[in-house]
Amino acid sequence: MTENISFITPAGELEDRITKLQRVLAGQNIDAAFIVQKTDLFYFGSTSQQGWLYVPRRGKPLLFIFKDYDRAKTESPLSEIHSLATPKKIPDLLAEYGYTQPSVIGMELDVLPTNLYFQYQKVFRQTEILDISHQIRLLRAVKSEYERILIGRAAALSDKVAAKVPQFLAEGRTEVRVAGELEGYARSLGHQGIVRMRLWGSELFYGHLMSGSSAAVPSYLPSPTGGEGVSSLVAQGAGFKEIQRDEPILVDYVFALNGYMSDHTRIFCIGKLPDRLLRAHDAMLEIQEQVKSIARPGVSSGALYDLMLQSARAKGWEENFMGVGERKIRFTGHGVGLELDEYPFIAKGQEMPLQENMVIAIEPKVIIPGIGVVGVENTHVVTNEGLKPLTKYQDAITFL
Repeated sequence: MTENISFITPAGELEDRITKLQRVLAGQNIDAAFIVQKTDLFYFGSTSQQGWLYVPRRGKPLLFIFKDYDRAKTESPLSEIHSLATPKKIPDLLAEYGYTQPSVIGMELDVLPTNLYFQYQKVFRQTEILDISHQIRLLRAVKSEYERILIGRAAALSDKVAAKVPQFLAEGRTEVRVAGELEGYARSLGHQGIVRMRLWGSELFYGHLMSGSSAAVPSYLPSPTGGEGVSSLVAQGAGFKEIQRDEPILVDYVFALNGYMSDHTRIFCIGKLPDRLLRAHDAMLEIQEQVKSIARPGVSSGALYDLMLQSARAKGWEENFMGVGERKIRFTGHGVGLELDEYPFIAKGQEMPLQENMVIAIEPKVIIPGIGVVGVENTHVVTNEGLKPLTKYQDAITFL
């Protein structure tokens, strides 16, 4: 496949995704999928315009657009795209295409608001609505060559952003000022500005840039790092703390390009760090290398988590690994794609086996309250030989 990829998902790519979804529907005796969530709509329809995608078990999918229809026509290569003011008319339109009313329909009930569920239940009267979010996320977890190229492009830009960090760092500058300058640079490279997450209540703006003790401040975000933020409403990420010498500066940023993401963490320092932090960082790099060689198709994501935890324990960092106390995060990595929290989760108790061409971020970190955070995060492709890193900027601490 060439590197000449447009913003419009190729028709063949969409056909392959829809065919796989139709196989799932047939295998579970579901008559159709009714896609409404924005990211899934983009995945199967190449547009995020407001609308509904009806995928029958057999036959052509029908894309109904409320706003903006003309734009959706230019963004999606699907053949059947229709302007529609209300979903109430969908049953009549299905009949025009020769589709009988579904007895069972699948929807993304993991993210669908309850009021909309009741609305769609009225649209599809006498129809049972089942949750197919898990099946959709499984399909999305294995990335095509087209997707891996896009994620690779995002990863290359993650490296460019990391390489730019030293230009903006200086004693006395606030975290939020440096973050703003770095995020402006990322935006100039084409960063889409929005980092999509699926988990209800989760949100992220570019990522986290935090220095010293503020990086170890916990937050509501399902992440080992939190940060003070600039308000109690958005209580995470960069705040008004001034960057100082001889402290670790965490830059945990996502680059999101044409929908697809790369997740990337590096540590910087103006001056020097205590031996304890240097040893902790080296231990996290060693854990990453262990995982890269073992994470192959068939290995369960939970087994990887157990391996990383056991390694942290053996190296003497269990107490501070991925957080501190009862609220420490019980995961060490996650899938990456159109959303930041995709399958698989490298987490306690997870039994999902890795598959070739899954894309996962591995993020071993040590959090020391009052002092700071060290560790690393890279985005990788699962291969038969282990993890292939897509992000290349040096894992070692960058000293200024």
